[in-house]
Amino acid sequence: MITLALSKGRIFEETLPLLRAAGIEVLEDPETSRKLILPTNQADLRVLVVRATDVPTYVQQGGADLGITGKDTLLEHGSDGLYQPLDLNIAKCRISVAVRSDFDYHAAVRKGSRLTVATKYLKISREFFASKGVHVDLIKLYGSMELAPLVGMADAIVDLVSTGNTLKANHLVEVEHIMDISSRLIVNQASLKLKQPALRTLIDAFSLSLGQDG
Repeated sequence: MITLALSKGRIFEETLPLLRAAGIEVLEDPETSRKLILPTNQADLRVLVVRATDVPTYVQQGGADLGITGKDTLLEHGSDGLYQPLDLNIAKCRISVAVRSDFDYHAAVRKGSRLTVATKYLKISREFFASKGVHVDLIKLYGSMELAPLVGMADAIVDLVSTGNTLKANHLVEVEHIMDISSRLIVNQASLKLKQPALRTLIDAFSLSLGQDG
């Protein structure tokens, strides 16, 4: 049995065409099913529905043989013991610094001001600002980052941005692009040895659907 870990939402939806190209159909919709383990049309393949931030852990610990997760999650939570054969180029977005439209971020940086930054990406933020020589105090939030500058809790946020519409709606503007993000296929290294033929077939099928060499 091969177990694939996926998170609900955009990654799940954008993975479905790749699975179909490999001849795999997930037989239940995670948005309507209460099941956390979903069957597929392949008797030896099942899909595990987990939180996005937990996908690497399930694969690292052997709860799943492989998974699909964002580059941001891998950078923030670590990728030790994971084989990363493919960038699937799905769920594309970017990590950016954003501030209130009336806050002069660049002037604050030039003056050497200490900034308060709200984010769930503590590691990525710490490394980014350190590389620029900017002193920051980080506040860990799990959602609704945009609120922090609006209520005076933070000078800036570091968050995922896709269209930028949420920022605009809350009178925030992007002031720095940190990195582009897409989703990766990750594989448990022990599984790759023990279940190599089945996993290699699946990896090659993903590669073929992406137009890449396997």
